[in-house]
Amino acid sequence: MRFVSRLALTAAVLAMLPISGALAATAAAHPAPSLTDAYATLKAQRFVDLTHAFAPGIPHWKGDPDESIKTLYHYAKDGFRIDEYIHVGNWGTHIDSPAHFHEGLRTLDTIDPKEMLLPLVVLDVHAKVAADADYVLSLSDVKDWEARHGRIPAGAFVAMRTDWSKRWPDDAALANKDAAGTSHYPGWSMPVLKLLYEDRHITASGHETTDTDPGLATTKDDYSLESYILKTNHYQIELLTNLDQLPEAGGLVMVTWAKPSAGVGFPARVIAIVP
Repeated sequence: MRFVSRLALTAAVLAMLPISGALAATAAAHPAPSLTDAYATLKAQRFVDLTHAFAPGIPHWKGDPDESIKTLYHYAKDGFRIDEYIHVGNWGTHIDSPAHFHEGLRTLDTIDPKEMLLPLVVLDVHAKVAADADYVLSLSDVKDWEARHGRIPAGAFVAMRTDWSKRWPDDAALANKDAAGTSHYPGWSMPVLKLLYEDRHITASGHETTDTDPGLATTKDDYSLESYILKTNHYQIELLTNLDQLPEAGGLVMVTWAKPSAGVGFPARVIAIVP
């Protein structure tokens, strides 16, 4: 499996460590690329924005206030512009911290920045979701991916591609409720999440839907899958977009967000770097 510039970055980091003897001689004969070299490699790749823009009128979760933007200072009057934004933390493309569900676990300001640049794995089940809106990710989907690309690497960000993001920002289309009020949208499964977090030791995961759990579960206020992820003290990203522009393997992802003190969720900017 080829992850963009992963070796270059590793070599650059090793070059900063103290070494001696034969190892030093080997290093001198084969100098490691610098971080500048690694940057040049990354810059030559394709950058894909996986983030929905947020604006007034976007859908929001049960009873939350509408998104609003108010201009407080104006170019004509003040010579500059400053806007006030009202936005629910855990909506739009956003990060859920472990503390979102579990008091005492990590908040946004305590997540290590090293967890913001990760190898990217895309589990593509969009065709199965097109045939069955209630589809949940299976162990066979993961095994099939690994048969093509090798074992999912430790520390990866695993994204579930369903193409559900194409329904954004239509709230009714996202919820996809039937006449009885039951939502029908895809989700993860507990066996897959346990494999990824406990055996493959991934760092984070994300999806295009509003929830980790499928619609059949959330209709009954069952958020046990999201609770599981966050209880492992890992974060997740919801409402991703443009996963259809990514390869299944070989990329990196940058995940960034603001740093509210003790924050549990916030809009995120998520960028993929792919060959």
